[in-house]
Amino acid sequence: MVAAGKLATYRLPPLPTIGEIIKLFNLRAERQMSQNFLLDLRLTDKIVRKAGNIKNAYVCEVGPGPGGITRSILNAGAEELLVVEKDTRFLPGLQMLAEAAPGRVKIVHGDIMTYKMERAFPKNLKRNWEDDPPNVHVIGNLPFSVSTPLIVKWLESVANRSGPFVYGRTQLTLTFQKEVAERLTACTGSRQRSRLSVMSQYLCTVKSCFDIPGRAFVPKPKVDVGVVHFTPLVQPQISQPFKLVEKVVRSVFNFRRKYCRRGVEILFPEAQRLQLTERMLCSADVNPTLRPTELSIIQFKNLCDAYRTLCDENPELFNYDFREELRMKRKSPKETFAEEESSYEN
Repeated sequence: MVAAGKLATYRLPPLPTIGEIIKLFNLRAERQMSQNFLLDLRLTDKIVRKAGNIKNAYVCEVGPGPGGITRSILNAGAEELLVVEKDTRFLPGLQMLAEAAPGRVKIVHGDIMTYKMERAFPKNLKRNWEDDPPNVHVIGNLPFSVSTPLIVKWLESVANRSGPFVYGRTQLTLTFQKEVAERLTACTGSRQRSRLSVMSQYLCTVKSCFDIPGRAFVPKPKVDVGVVHFTPLVQPQISQPFKLVEKVVRSVFNFRRKYCRRGVEILFPEAQRLQLTERMLCSADVNPTLRPTELSIIQFKNLCDAYRTLCDENPELFNYDFREELRMKRKSPKETFAEEESSYEN
């Protein structure tokens, strides 16, 4: 009876529906901010369940909007919920939720890209990296425009154990455009394998939870949405600085339809290109005729380790920028980068 009574205290009192909140405060999704509202509480409950057991947990929700996932987090029994919302239009509706759950909701009007999450929760929640994940979760239905830069930022934070990861191996449960979700979880050799696949999987266990059809959102986006769960690994699969790994992986995938040798070559100045490319591939024991999508995490590890050795021999090597050399020679980017994958999104 005591346990049931305590659980009942977590349940929110009767409130207007999310649809009614949208009408009450005259909320409209802003296309330029790639906003899409999820109104079905069965789906928001499902997203929260994929985060794991959050009863008595401390949760940060990114971009709560009208508060659909917010309600599901509170109903699941979170001890404390921090919501970070950039759009002032949503603050009155969120304040209504905060008043319905006294002492459990903290509203921050700010940009998650710059918010210092390392100060968000009590210090006593911190765990050693080698321990089980802390009682801290990050959950969010991310606007498409911010999802990729934000997860890349957080992956670097995983590598540096900063931001949300000062508490330990904080878990993330986030939504992405389905194509991005497929890249995040793509296995070696698959068509969707990309820079994002390697950068996320060398640092985290990345799991595809489920897909949400576009028709479940208001307004309906042109694509479906994927829910992805991240748990940082105790030991990264590549033990090199994040920026070094990112540079190697970016270079290799710059020419994703060519042999990996072509991408390795652009790590080096023209005068040393052939010699150092040969040394790096030989040291890494990587077949130069493999395509970037065919390289495993272990093979990328070997490439990064080999590149680090070359950079240790010549510290100026890491600062070399192939694009800058092209600009100096005034070559046409159109000719040189016809097959380039220029961003995580491609």
